[in-house]
Amino acid sequence: QVQLVESGGGLVQAGGSLRLSCAASGRTFSSYVMGWFRQAPGKEREFVAAIRWSADYADSVKGRFTISRDNAKNTVYLQMNSLKPEDTATYYCAASETFVPVRSWPDYDYWGQGTQVTVSS
Repeated sequence: QVQLVESGGGLVQAGGSLRLSCAASGRTFSSYVMGWFRQAPGKEREFVAAIRWSADYADSVKGRFTISRDNAKNTVYLQMNSLKPEDTATYYCAASETFVPVRSWPDYDYWGQGTQVTVSS
């Protein structure tokens, strides 16, 4: 069982930056693919980024967002730069027992509660 707790969300102006963190419980953190997803009101949950040894990004965030992990701290991060109003959503951290980063949310086994990111224009 893995428990995930996100932090770092907030309100930021367009063009600004935020860094999300996700702290995980458990001793096998390094064996999981870690992902970030987001969901805006009235929209489906969408893939943002994922990482195990390598990273994968949605086209909409490539070049602006960076996912990283610190296995010693059981934490995964999402550095978000050049934020746009369309990035406004609740951001979720998730853990998957797959071998390589995957983009489909049903492939993730554990989820955090989410953290709100609001980008004003």
